[in-house]
Amino acid sequence: MVIIEPRIFEDARGYFFESFSQREFDEKVAPILGHSINFVQDNESMSTYGVMRGLHFQRPPFTQSKIVRCVKGAVLDVAVDIRKGSPTYGQHVECLLCAHDEEGERIAKEYNDSLTDNRSTLTAKVGRQFFVPRGFAHGFAVLSETAVFQYKCDEFYHPEADGGISILDDSLGIDWRIPTDKALLSEKDTKHALLKDFDSPFDINVSMY
Repeated sequence: MVIIEPRIFEDARGYFFESFSQREFDEKVAPILGHSINFVQDNESMSTYGVMRGLHFQRPPFTQSKIVRCVKGAVLDVAVDIRKGSPTYGQHVECLLCAHDEEGERIAKEYNDSLTDNRSTLTAKVGRQFFVPRGFAHGFAVLSETAVFQYKCDEFYHPEADGGISILDDSLGIDWRIPTDKALLSEKDTKHALLKDFDSPFDINVSMY
């Protein structure tokens, strides 16, 4: 996974930044992957506080890489390694994605202030984006009153290839920062298997591109 920090220009009128640059993405990410990526679909969702979506992926041959960002409010975004044979199988990376608005800035500050309890070593910063490669399950939890979430995908949506693991699997060790009684999940997301019962369709030794 790669955390991307666009350069934001601010003045008395507001702010401006390039939300996506193929050239900059290729400079930062292509050397890690060993190839470039062609994004083909943009998605957007709106969710209220407590909504948890995930942990999703698309099965081969319709696997997806994603760049995700929050344009209103804040979400805790997580990617879990589900590649068989990976030394980090079942481990996750989390990234707080905060919009460049009042609520996003407030939650970023609260998150940074909370790091004294050693829950995470990753500080928060507004405007960040998160690249999630193929072979990882992805999900997020909404920490603001409302969140608008956008993501670019390098494969079209194929409902027949939908897959997932349980977003509430305690063995993953994810602190979603949402009280259990406030969590809002779709019926589909409550039925995904726990990691221990999951037969992953991904293998670290098999190319997914």
